[in-house]
Amino acid sequence: MNHSFLSAFVLLLLVLDPFGALPIFISVLSRVPPERRVRVALRESAIAFTILLGFMLTGKSFLSVMHMSERSLEVAGGVILLIIAIRMIFIHGSELHDPEAEPQEPLIFPLAVPLLAGPSAMATVLLLVSNQPEHMGQWIGAMSLAMAVSCMVLLAADRLHRWLGSSMVSAIEKLMGLVLTAVAVEMILAGLKRYFFGDS
Repeated sequence: MNHSFLSAFVLLLLVLDPFGALPIFISVLSRVPPERRVRVALRESAIAFTILLGFMLTGKSFLSVMHMSERSLEVAGGVILLIIAIRMIFIHGSELHDPEAEPQEPLIFPLAVPLLAGPSAMATVLLLVSNQPEHMGQWIGAMSLAMAVSCMVLLAADRLHRWLGSSMVSAIEKLMGLVLTAVAVEMILAGLKRYFFGDS
């Protein structure tokens, strides 16, 4: 399944799911002093971006070392995205997180990993690079833009939640989950087609 810059950006934004993670963002950042929230949000976004960029740049080597084919990665990535999408549709983000378990100021966990740079995001960047390595610059640009949008949502989490309300946030998450379900199924079918009928 080939992607353009725009489709890669949309896919990465769906996988990062900043709107679905709004309740968790608010819960975690509420335990951070107000004067440090911007710095924490920028730091966690930068850490997540660095992790995903590392996966993107070393993707081909990773596949070679693990003796994995691009077809198997496409199917596996599609399955992971499908599971994430189903959870987005049927499970509210706040049900997946216990705010009492977090320290006063988060470092890497849970904002950078797994909320932003989670398994589905890692699989997605690996998939983009393995399928179309000649477009590496586009994928880095698409990931940068998607991460920037996620960071802006993170910075505006309180205001967005108050403005949209819990019901609207939940509706946006379910809509994004529905779109991601279709993308995941398409990835699985494309991987199976390449496995059984070749790359033609």
